[in-house]
Amino acid sequence: MTHPDLQIDWLRAFVAVVDAGSLSGAAPLVHRSQSAVSMQIKKLEAALGRPVLLRGPRHLELTPVGDELLSYARRMLELQAETQTALFGPRLAGRVRLGVPDDYASTYLTPVLRSFSHRYQGVEIELTCEQSTSLIPRVARGELDLALVSRDKAQRGRFLFQEPLVWVGAAQFEAWRRDPLPIAVYESASLARIATMKALAARRRAYRIVYHSSSLAGQLAAVESGLAVAVLTRCSVPPNLQILQNLPAEFDLPALDSMDVSVLRSKESQRSPAVDAMYEQMVRTLGG
Repeated sequence: MTHPDLQIDWLRAFVAVVDAGSLSGAAPLVHRSQSAVSMQIKKLEAALGRPVLLRGPRHLELTPVGDELLSYARRMLELQAETQTALFGPRLAGRVRLGVPDDYASTYLTPVLRSFSHRYQGVEIELTCEQSTSLIPRVARGELDLALVSRDKAQRGRFLFQEPLVWVGAAQFEAWRRDPLPIAVYESASLARIATMKALAARRRAYRIVYHSSSLAGQLAAVESGLAVAVLTRCSVPPNLQILQNLPAEFDLPALDSMDVSVLRSKESQRSPAVDAMYEQMVRTLGG
């Protein structure tokens, strides 16, 4: 029995959609338009005779066939990357000291590291997770080679994308109804905290700080327990929390600006081919 070929471009598009969570998010990962990615998925599904993805309430979801295919697709792409590196690619070695805030790590760094590690297996990656306000001076001092950060100043680093800030709460507690508004905040230098204070002052909404923590886990704990509402990056909001929008007029929360996200590089790393490769991978994957 003859089976249809599963072309590598179809599999690459499929894996990119799964990693990004959407067709639009996958497009820059494979350097194609959204419509081209959609066409690749349709060709894959036509060859299989069954769908691999379904549109869920919040994002695309794998079908049973798609779930089974995913591990094979990853292995095929890994083998292709290894082959290309062995035959054509530079045999990079060395170390990259990389910094990222907790809330950006899972959503944005995962696809970067996955692509990079497949191509450059000889490069050691040393990862530091801290707030942007801590990472920026560490890059300036040469303690880190690269960092994905929320900009504290215009023109800081190479701009990649904007990340919205949102109000979040636990639906069952409705902490947003309380007066004054109980809020959980990051440390005083945090850009998210500064944006929160500015927005509340502009709206003249009474509030009280009931909890502060420098970690994302701490913020989530405060909100999930019903202790407070908080301002988080949209990418870091877990499914069990509610993004607070379209509230009754008397409880409406002020609008928030988006964060400009950029990649920052140290001067000391300018002659490192390994850092060059990671920098290019971050720009290519996240630079929209």
